[in-house]
Amino acid sequence: MKRALALLPLALLGNAPATTTTTTISVDVTGLRNSKGMVYLCMTSSPRLFPEGCDKDPQRHVASLRAGEAGTLVLRDVLPGRYAIVLLHDENGNKKMDKTLFLPKEGFGFSRDAPVRMSAPKFEAAAFDVTGGKPLRMTMKVRYL
Repeated sequence: MKRALALLPLALLGNAPATTTTTTISVDVTGLRNSKGMVYLCMTSSPRLFPEGCDKDPQRHVASLRAGEAGTLVLRDVLPGRYAIVLLHDENGNKKMDKTLFLPKEGFGFSRDAPVRMSAPKFEAAAFDVTGGKPLRMTMKVRYL
C-alpha cells in the first residue's frame, strides 16, 4: 500500500497537460507612401475569416503603430499553428479600408507577399506555419493601387 501511495505523484504527472511554447513574431513594415495615420496588422488562423473578417476572430493577434513611427510590429505569445496576416495603412484614421469603385484607396499588405489579382488572396496564399519557441521575423511591403 505504501508503495502504491509513493507512486501516485508520478502517475498524476503523466496526466499533466504538455506545456506549449509560444512564439514572438516581428513584422517589419516597408513601403509606406507617407507618415499619415496608423498601420494596423491582424493575424488569424481562420481561413474563413481571412482577410476581411480577421477582426471578428476571437483568437486573432493584432498590433498597430503610427505611420510616422513605422518600423516593426510585434505579436507576442503566438501558439503553434498556421496563420495569415493582413495589414492596412489607414491614412485617414477611420479604422477601415477606404475604397473607390471597389478598389482600395489606402495601403495594404499580406503575409508571404501574397499576390493580389482580381481580389484579395486566399488564406493559403498568405499562410505560414508557426512551430513555437523560435522567434519569427518577416517583412511586409505595403502596396497601393
